[in-house]
Amino acid sequence: MERSNALQAYVGNDEDEGRRTGSEPNTDILGLEDQSESNHKKRNGDSFNEVETEGDIWARYASQNFHQLSWLGVNFYLFIDTFCWYEKEESFHYTRVILGSTLAWARASALCLNFNCMLILIPISRNLISFIRGTSICCRGPWRRQLDKNLKFHKLVAYGIAVNAAIHVVAHFFNLERYHWSQSEEAEGLLAALSKLGNTPNESYLNPVRTFPANTATELLRTIAGVTGLVISLALVLILTSSTEFIRQVSYELFWYIHHVFIVFFLSLAIHGTGRIVRGQTQDSLSLHNVTFCSDHYAEWQTAAQCPVPQFSGKEPSAWKWVLGPVVLYACERIIRFWRSQQEVVITKVISHPSGVLELHMKKRGFKMAPGQYILMQCPAISSLEWHPFTLTSAPQEDFFSVHIRAAGDWTAALLEAFGAGGQALQEPWSLPRLAVDGPFGAALTDVFHYPVSVCIAAGIGVTPFAALLKSIWYKCSETQTPLKLSKVYFYWICRDARAFEWFADLLLSLETRMSEQGKTHFLSYHIFLTGWDENQAIHIALHWDENTDVITGLKQKTFYGRPNWNNEFKQIAYSHPSSSIGVFFCGPKALSKTLQRMCRFYSSADPRGVHFYYNKESF
Repeated sequence: MERSNALQAYVGNDEDEGRRTGSEPNTDILGLEDQSESNHKKRNGDSFNEVETEGDIWARYASQNFHQLSWLGVNFYLFIDTFCWYEKEESFHYTRVILGSTLAWARASALCLNFNCMLILIPISRNLISFIRGTSICCRGPWRRQLDKNLKFHKLVAYGIAVNAAIHVVAHFFNLERYHWSQSEEAEGLLAALSKLGNTPNESYLNPVRTFPANTATELLRTIAGVTGLVISLALVLILTSSTEFIRQVSYELFWYIHHVFIVFFLSLAIHGTGRIVRGQTQDSLSLHNVTFCSDHYAEWQTAAQCPVPQFSGKEPSAWKWVLGPVVLYACERIIRFWRSQQEVVITKVISHPSGVLELHMKKRGFKMAPGQYILMQCPAISSLEWHPFTLTSAPQEDFFSVHIRAAGDWTAALLEAFGAGGQALQEPWSLPRLAVDGPFGAALTDVFHYPVSVCIAAGIGVTPFAALLKSIWYKCSETQTPLKLSKVYFYWICRDARAFEWFADLLLSLETRMSEQGKTHFLSYHIFLTGWDENQAIHIALHWDENTDVITGLKQKTFYGRPNWNNEFKQIAYSHPSSSIGVFFCGPKALSKTLQRMCRFYSSADPRGVHFYYNKESF
């Protein structure tokens, strides 16, 4: 009965695949205790933590989301400041007579649009991010963790572009209608006088719509601003819709190709302002024409000396000034990638694991890496444009670099087929397809050695970043002269398929043996959780339950069946290290990521001298 109960302890959903693997219902999908019960325990003193005040929670949120809050603050400032300027600026007094407040809405959103377009390419300039991470002495602690959120920030800026573009388009639709209506017979007074300017020689126009019967859409498409605005809008819609989670999962290639419409987007943005649709009074005209007095005497503009006819001009285009620097920077990024793609990559070993994972060992001149880094890989035989990120699974001390690849889409499936994996005969070395490699690039996991205690959590194939880390730990422990700040590592792996343990078990076994030989068994605590099994496996597990080694992995540490209870795990770690800074590193699905973030916040002490968990998530 004990063996049966052990197998049924945590049966439920799998974090990696999100499918039901057992027969018993489990409402706690991620192994998380009821939050209200946990809070009750904390309030009644069962937890070692002090209860955080609301101010502490806000301070922690601000430190963890500094870049987001800064970005939001700058956007609000730019929008409000520009809006107020256009509402009060004397040179746009007559423009406001025709357009009203929509002028300020259009111009404020345009400035914020330029600001966000300036930022959008910087987070995906991987070489720049790696350079800052590796060389800047001021990039420490929370500042360094902000670099790990580069893709999250890229998406955030994209939302900012979408919102400001929508405001800009809607405002200009109203502006166009008001320009059109001001040419109608119903318009009178100053409004009619301003719209008729430009009909006689030596006058400059203010209203770009010259006749009332004209179709506004046709008039718009006859202008540079109208055509480029339409192209920008279509490109933005294509990029945003193809970037949804659904599209990226169904067809990553579609997302990849459509994303390159950004080239058209930036070219159109750079020339969009040259149409100069929105016009204001020139400075020379303002010095001769006092708008405060003359706006009430518009009938005397042709005759009165103190009120000459006002002259207007379009605003100088400025979008290109905002985006030129980042575009040049990103162009350099792509040039570096092209240069690296031409460098020879020698494939030294190809291993096809029974679990459907392809392992590639490669060499490249001048290639240097750190644990947890990743590369971008291209296979010209499959696609000459697509680059895909893969975490390095080799240690820096090895004379090669390696990746483990599982078929998760069209491109990876084609790659496995090209190398003869998946039940086919492996290709001879001379017949293997050519690979191009860009990188390596820094990632969150490179900071593991910067903490005295690190907690590494992987779900499914998300274990690959930790392979390099564990190998590096193995080598560092062998080098007795190398002092380590890191004194304890907790490793958790949650996986639904027992076959997936095959390629990783050998690494853990060698690490377990080496730690035991050197008397450092306390250094690494690993916990493997199997969340999926069939009836035959369950019987086999039960029959061999009392053996010294685990029936699945062959390790001394027994495999757990089900999911970890994260409340209990974090509580025990925090109790064991009461005054430590603990780095939590995760690679896996979003649902579990949110749970771990909550655990890090919940079990971090409000006392600066207490235990603090710092969450880091792998993202490519």
